[in-house]
Amino acid sequence: MKIMLDISLNIVYHLIMNKIPKEKRVQILHMLCEGSSMRSISRIVDVSINTVTKLLIDAGTACAEYQNEHLRNLTCNKIQCDEIWSFCYSKDKNVPNYKKGKFGYGDIYTWTAICADSKLVPSFFIGTRDLESAKVFMNDLASRMKHRVQLTTDGHKAHIEAVEGAFGSEVDFSQLVKLYGVERIEAEARYSPAKCIGAKKQRVTGSPDDEFVSTSYVERQNLTMRMSMRRFTRLTNGFSKKVDNHFYALALYFMYYNFCRIHKTLRVTPAMAAGVTDRLWEIEDILSLLN
Repeated sequence: MKIMLDISLNIVYHLIMNKIPKEKRVQILHMLCEGSSMRSISRIVDVSINTVTKLLIDAGTACAEYQNEHLRNLTCNKIQCDEIWSFCYSKDKNVPNYKKGKFGYGDIYTWTAICADSKLVPSFFIGTRDLESAKVFMNDLASRMKHRVQLTTDGHKAHIEAVEGAFGSEVDFSQLVKLYGVERIEAEARYSPAKCIGAKKQRVTGSPDDEFVSTSYVERQNLTMRMSMRRFTRLTNGFSKKVDNHFYALALYFMYYNFCRIHKTLRVTPAMAAGVTDRLWEIEDILSLLN
């Protein structure tokens, strides 16, 4: 009975989506890529919130599958990794007792990697800031590289074991450990980190070139994510209510970033710079993945 109901709902959905002009669907996807909240998109485009949600799910699924298949055998030389905080459902302190400890309720972390040369984001993972998440992320990243890379992460200890398990000795790995002061302005204490007073380069494996031991690009990419998606804003009501939708939004965002958005310093998209594609993608191309 449930299967028949699901099939019927899918048929109804596709009938509805086919009635929505292509221009509107492109507009919805473009606004999702630029970080607009789903309810604001619903109001501006004049469609139901369920239509926006379903299009996000379908587009996110298609983008995740496409990138998982095509971002392989990458010839990246220098990779930087970091993790960025956000929250889902509610902040940790407001999670009800019966949901505490369940993934997708409270703090979540998005692990990201970026190629320092092409600015391509080859891998991301949504999890917690623990060793298990680090292992899953690093194993996925290692599986996408064609040859030995120089890898830089922050000082998070979970990276050391995760990198060793994923890359073994076939990596030149360093950590950039930032040093923070203790003085903080009271008014900024809740939302600003302590003042960074320096950084220490720490070799872990192989022979990394000190000149390229940096996390600047991946930290800038994380800032772009926080500025581009309301789901990552620290004080917002546009945060993800479901962790699955958080994943779909990120898959769509990285598809747009990698294939559609021209990087100002490169003057091409990261996917073009990395040799993954030879053309500039449009939102219509992302929409065509759904067919």
